[in-house]
Amino acid sequence: MNTQLLKHLYSIYSPSGKETGMVRFLCSYINTLPGNISISEDRYGNLYVIKGKSDTYPCLISHIDQVSYCNHSVDFKVIETKDIIFGYAHSRKRFENLGADDKNGIFVCLECLRKFDTVKLAFFREEETGCQGSSNAYMPFFDDVRFVIQPDRKGNSDLVVNIGWQTLCSECFIQAINPHSWGYNETNGLMTDVMALKENGLAVSCINVSCGYYNPHTDEEITVKADLQKCIGFVEHMITDCTDIYTHFPDSDFYNPYECEEQIYEILWHNPSLTPEDLLDMYSTNFPHLKLEDFRRIHESIYSEFGTEYFKRIHQHLK
Repeated sequence: MNTQLLKHLYSIYSPSGKETGMVRFLCSYINTLPGNISISEDRYGNLYVIKGKSDTYPCLISHIDQVSYCNHSVDFKVIETKDIIFGYAHSRKRFENLGADDKNGIFVCLECLRKFDTVKLAFFREEETGCQGSSNAYMPFFDDVRFVIQPDRKGNSDLVVNIGWQTLCSECFIQAINPHSWGYNETNGLMTDVMALKENGLAVSCINVSCGYYNPHTDEEITVKADLQKCIGFVEHMITDCTDIYTHFPDSDFYNPYECEEQIYEILWHNPSLTPEDLLDMYSTNFPHLKLEDFRRIHESIYSEFGTEYFKRIHQHLK
């Protein structure tokens, strides 16, 4: 695993709306790779990469922004141990956010671009503020892809096949990728770019897969190297062995309000400082059926249900 490349990605500070440095690096790095590779950019600033000529392509995506509550310190360093990678600033004697969510995904994309002769990649801006980049994606890019893989999930064993009320992939695709033999299990997930692509009408199977980061959106974020390598192996298997087009049409009208509220409860539990207005701004594409008054009702109910414990989480989150 090219940890030098990975650590360089971590060193590029790219909060939502300020991804210029990451875009510049990606274009520069990709242009150094051998092979017939083209890079294009849409009106929103998303990047699209095509390598080789084929009737159909495997496709990987990731987002290029990160959540961080302060800028990297001048002496920010990426520290690699035998097992993990973390960020640290000596001058402030504190850990600092790597942005491994989703720079690990960027890394998986780049490693596959280097290794395979034919592949498509898309890099999206502003996922962390409501999937704004992918919601504005240039959809004809995906007309000839077989499937879409997004490495953008914490841990080492989740295979996200549903988000909210939206199914992401077909049973045929799940059987083809054989996740259990690779140590992955199907689960539900939260809003991310594959869901936005589905809402845009993408008609092939998509998944979001764990890629080895932990404690996302905090300064205690780490990457477990073995878990990232596990993800790379799983993705390479899918690219190599899954050569059919795995059609899957997005769900259109199914809406489960109970499942929807559970998803918002999880969002609030991990991001307790969010207001109802924040929820509407950031997650309206994920929950198009909900209005501001719905978010206010759910927000009030989590306060009522968890009481003092939730206030403690808010205080810790804002410290």
